[in-house]
Amino acid sequence: MCGIVGIVGKSNVNTQLYDALTMLQHRGQDAAGIVTCHEGRLAQVKANGLVRDVFRTSHMLRLIGNMGIGHVRYPTAGSSGPALAQPFYVNSPYGIALAHNGNLTNAAEVSEHVFRADLRHINTDSDSEVLINVLAHELHRLNKLTPTADDFFSAVEALHDRVKGGYAVVALIANYGVVAFRDPHGIRPLVYGKRTTEKGDEYMVASESVALDTLGFTLLGDVAPGEAIYINMHGQLHRRQCAKAPSLRPCIFEHVYFARPDSIMDGVSVYKARLRQGEKLADKILRENPDHDIDVVVPIPDSSRVAGQALAQTLGVKFREGLVKNRYIGRTFIMPGQQQRRKSVRQKLNTIELEFKGKNVLLVDDSIVRGTTCQQIIQMAREAGANKVYFASAAPAVAFPNVYGIDMPSARELIAHGRSTEEICQEIGADWLVYQELEDLIAASSEGNPEVAEFDCSVFTGEYVTGDVDDAYLARLEAARNDAAKAGDVKNAMDGDSVIGLHNDMHELG
Repeated sequence: MCGIVGIVGKSNVNTQLYDALTMLQHRGQDAAGIVTCHEGRLAQVKANGLVRDVFRTSHMLRLIGNMGIGHVRYPTAGSSGPALAQPFYVNSPYGIALAHNGNLTNAAEVSEHVFRADLRHINTDSDSEVLINVLAHELHRLNKLTPTADDFFSAVEALHDRVKGGYAVVALIANYGVVAFRDPHGIRPLVYGKRTTEKGDEYMVASESVALDTLGFTLLGDVAPGEAIYINMHGQLHRRQCAKAPSLRPCIFEHVYFARPDSIMDGVSVYKARLRQGEKLADKILRENPDHDIDVVVPIPDSSRVAGQALAQTLGVKFREGLVKNRYIGRTFIMPGQQQRRKSVRQKLNTIELEFKGKNVLLVDDSIVRGTTCQQIIQMAREAGANKVYFASAAPAVAFPNVYGIDMPSARELIAHGRSTEEICQEIGADWLVYQELEDLIAASSEGNPEVAEFDCSVFTGEYVTGDVDDAYLARLEAARNDAAKAGDVKNAMDGDSVIGLHNDMHELG
């Protein structure tokens, strides 16, 4: 999962891009990058690390221009290293920088075609580099010295025909503007907004509406599935549907875990969706165990807090912050190696003993992926003196890998893969385990916008909306995502110099 942003303004956008990326930092902590355009020249800064660590005042002095794009990244399939930081850049045609959130399911096939038919070199294993080369090739085929909005849209239309998967993209075209587009199923989120200044209208696109809010942009809506928008350097907005059969199927896991609660996606308030998740989960508890003996509900911070509050209120029991989070430790489910994840849980969370001692505690989390985290937290609750420890997941059982841009582990490393609820309960050491029903999760989101008829729920069902994910693909994915592969990739990233461009963390692109 990554975060992307693009701005076309009337003054330098460097600090605005920086501020937007800090608001999207939760979507990726591996690397960050910004590219701006001034008088036809692209300036770039990108490197591994958090936004606040990558950019300095000296960088801002070089990142000048009234339009630019930015990216925060976390690695998929274990891939990391400075060469994979985005945005990517190609000089022909026009000069294009591109940032991408998502994952192409036919990246290997398209990469081969890009090499053999388009005669373009792919320098990394990033599908984002595949995307930029496909876009560049389709623009080059038009053979236009001065492209128009329709030319950019035609290139995106051809790109949709060639690639499959979940993707939201912003591309900066030197001397022209910003092009943004979304996959034909709208799996990955992308919103846009406008801000009116004395000098004229300014436009912004981003992964989440919260980035627009903080910069004073008014949310205009979502980029529709398959749609592309083009904002030229003069601040004029153009839109066109570029997919043959678009069908909105946004990723429901955004509402469960990834998105900030103060964001709105496809007309759905993430906060309200999580409130409804908690209410519906409480209803299930009351159906299955009306005479429950729960004394207190404790959320596992931070993404389960909203659902936990609604659950406690519906049950009529106390809600307490019994776990305190160290905010300087990263997300554990994307860390390579079980031993490191176990250590990280203890560093990340600490119990308030008074809220556990002698009580029957219901722990609430947004979901259960590997089970490593909840197993450790349940043990911590017992060590703090809990009488009984129950566990509730605001999402159904995650039993299948995500192939559209969320780096969940291989199927064999998912605790719910091939196990019953009772077996999972025993494995994590809980006295009782309850999962959200899938239809209730879907209802919690769709009630926010009835026009969203379907969601991508593949991690719960194993049904992949792009129709090209088979056993062979999942086997390749498992080989790339298992812990052993990730450990090897970390070593390769540390070795470093085997990939061209590792040290080009800051340079001008002419």
